[in-house]
Amino acid sequence: MTDLTHRTLTAPAEVDMALVVGASDELLRQMEEAFDARITVRGDAIALEGDSIEVQQLTALLTDLFRRVQQGDTPDAEGLRHAIELLRNAEFAPSALRDDVLLTYRGRAIRPKTAGQKAYVDAIRRNTVTFAVGPAGTGKTYLAMAMAVAALKRKEVGRIVLSRPIVEAGENLGFLPGTLFEKVDPYIRPLYDALYAMFDTEKASALIEAGVIEIAPLAFMRGRTLNDAFIILDEAQNTTPEQMKMALTRLGFGSKIVVTGDISQIDLPKGESGLVQVRSVLDGIDDIAFCDLTGKDVVRHSLVATIVAAYERADRKA
Repeated sequence: MTDLTHRTLTAPAEVDMALVVGASDELLRQMEEAFDARITVRGDAIALEGDSIEVQQLTALLTDLFRRVQQGDTPDAEGLRHAIELLRNAEFAPSALRDDVLLTYRGRAIRPKTAGQKAYVDAIRRNTVTFAVGPAGTGKTYLAMAMAVAALKRKEVGRIVLSRPIVEAGENLGFLPGTLFEKVDPYIRPLYDALYAMFDTEKASALIEAGVIEIAPLAFMRGRTLNDAFIILDEAQNTTPEQMKMALTRLGFGSKIVVTGDISQIDLPKGESGLVQVRSVLDGIDDIAFCDLTGKDVVRHSLVATIVAAYERADRKA
C-alpha cells in the first residue's frame, strides 16, 4: 500500500479563501475530482492527504491560486482546468503563465493560458517571422494582436498592419453591392473585433484614421515594403503559395510578421495552400518559428476543446 503524504498550506493573510475555493466551493470540488487526494479547508488552512505526487501537484496548484488572488485575479473553473492540464502533462507550473502581454483599456490582463500559447508568445518575442497553426479558439489571432498593440505602446514599432486573404464563397465581389471597402468589410471584420477588445472604440478609430493601424485585404499589400511595422496575416490557410511569398516579402526594416491559420479550414477552390507549403520551404531557417497549437490550447468554452479533439480523432482515422 502506498504511504500517504500529509501537508498543510496556510493562505497569506490578504488572500480571500472564498475566491480560492470558488462560489459554492465550485473550484474545491473541481480539484477534488481531478486529484486522488483529500482536501480539507478550515479557515485559512488547507490540509492535503494522498499520494506524494498528487499532493505535490496540488501544492503547486494551490500556491499558484494564492498568488493569483494576491495579484487581484478571480480564479474561475476554465482557468483552473487549464492549470490542472499543465500539471498533469508536466509541462511546467501554472505560475509560468503569469506573463502579461497587455492590459486592455478595461484593465484586463491578456496573457497566455496554456503551455502552447506561452511557447507561441515567446516565439513572437524571439523571432522576426512566426507562424501559428492550429484550430479555432487557440488564441492565434488574439495573442498576436495583443503582442502587436503592446509593441506599438512600447514604441518598438510605429504601426500595425492587419491583413487577411479574401476567398469568395460562391459570389464574385464585383457583383456585390456597395463600395470596395463595404464589399471586403465582412472578410476583415474579425480583425476589428479583436482590436476593439484592446482599445476603446474612439481610440482605435483614431489610430486607424491616422494610419497607425491599417486593416486591409492581402491583395492591398502587393508592391509595398512595410518598415517599422508589426504585421499580422490572419487566415493564412487561404493564401496561395504565390500570395504567401508576396506577403512574407513585404517585410521591411524594423518589422515583425506573425502568420496565423488553421489548415483544417482551407476554403481555396483549388490548388495548394500557401500555409501548408511554407513549412517545407522555410522550416529550419534562423529567426523563423513555427508554432503548432492543438485542442489542448483551446481557451473558449470547454466544449470547443472536446469538439476539436473529436475532429482530430476523426481525421486520424480517415
